[in-house]
Amino acid sequence: MRHLVKTNSYLPTLDKVFDDIIGDLGKTWGVENNRTVPAVNVLEDEKAFTLELVAPGLSKENFKIDLEKNKLIISAKVEENKEETKDKFKRREFSYTSFSRSFELPKIVDVSNIEAAYENGILKITLPKLEVIEPEAKTIAVS
Repeated sequence: MRHLVKTNSYLPTLDKVFDDIIGDLGKTWGVENNRTVPAVNVLEDEKAFTLELVAPGLSKENFKIDLEKNKLIISAKVEENKEETKDKFKRREFSYTSFSRSFELPKIVDVSNIEAAYENGILKITLPKLEVIEPEAKTIAVS
């Protein structure tokens, strides 16, 4: 069986496989090591793996998706600055949020055809599988 492996850029590579990701299901935003990270659903069928990252309130411009060797890195940054001047006072608010999630990809992922779309607060990344041709059954003669 082939697996996606979840890692975190701020931790050493974790040797956790697909089954460990199940703990993220059902959460919207979780706290991991005092950092806010979005939950990820990992789906698999015969043609592809699909990652669904729950990140409401962002726009597609906030995301950055990188592929380094066999590691898919999903990150986002959001900066917000508000300033209000009224009579003799000035109110300034600012916030900065970022996260990064990493996944080690199995060799069967067709990295040249990975697609991503952001809609209704969910970043959906499709990781198509390479077509694997099973060898024919045959008998090998011993010489």
